[in-house]
Amino acid sequence: MAQKALGRLFNCSPAADGVWINLKDAGGIAFLCFLAGAAGDTYTLQEAKDAAGTGAQNLAAISEYFTNTGNASDAWTRRTQAAAATVVTAAAATQNAMVCEVMATSLSDTYKFVKLTSTGAGAVNAAVTDLKVQRTPANLPAMGV
Repeated sequence: MAQKALGRLFNCSPAADGVWINLKDAGGIAFLCFLAGAAGDTYTLQEAKDAAGTGAQNLAAISEYFTNTGNASDAWTRRTQAAAATVVTAAAATQNAMVCEVMATSLSDTYKFVKLTSTGAGAVNAAVTDLKVQRTPANLPAMGV
């Protein structure tokens, strides 16, 4: 019998633009971003020691990301860059949607929280992946504490 994924494979926050997310009990995080209208956007990744943002600093851990239109009409396009704390999507419909992943092992020692912030009006969703403890959705811990 198949098991549902929420609580087993991932936990998520659909409104995560600029929100600190705890990776203490996870293998990583996938940020799913969208900005319609072929406007382009800049997304910045940071790390911190706690949910208050203690010791916040840019985290240059993004060397690969994927883009597409975001409406399920096209496949993902892999894009690479030198490891950086930012991703800049072009003002093109084929880059309306962007996904980047950050492994928990990429964080500096004593840092457990990450956030991705849009400098435009892009929506940022966060999916914490590879949960170390699997729970029913109702028993998942809050992601920002």
